[in-house]
Amino acid sequence: MENTNEVKEFNEFREKMNEKILGSDNMVLKRLFNLDTNTYQDGALPMVTKEMLGLVASMVLRCDDCIKYHLGKCYELKVTTEQMFEIFAVANIVGGTIVIPHTRRAVSYWEALQENGEK
Repeated sequence: MENTNEVKEFNEFREKMNEKILGSDNMVLKRLFNLDTNTYQDGALPMVTKEMLGLVASMVLRCDDCIKYHLGKCYELKVTTEQMFEIFAVANIVGGTIVIPHTRRAVSYWEALQENGEK
């Protein structure tokens, strides 16, 4: 279950490092994290739409950690695999073929989320 470990390891590392970063008591970093959190809350656009947008942007910017984070949030918000492949298609059209390797890793991580029943 290599994929299952990948999900667990990513989430544990992210949580540990976020605690250290926020524990530094740096006001700028705290405000940045707060702004990020609040950006993805329901508003004129629902949270799920914002997470899908975040995923496309992360794929185009080629940030694997961001891609994993948004995949996890999309999974929690009940995005379907069919919808996910449409999101991947948009990211590849916008970002070009350089995004294909990130799509491969995204598909693998999406499968890991499903296998793990990650919430």
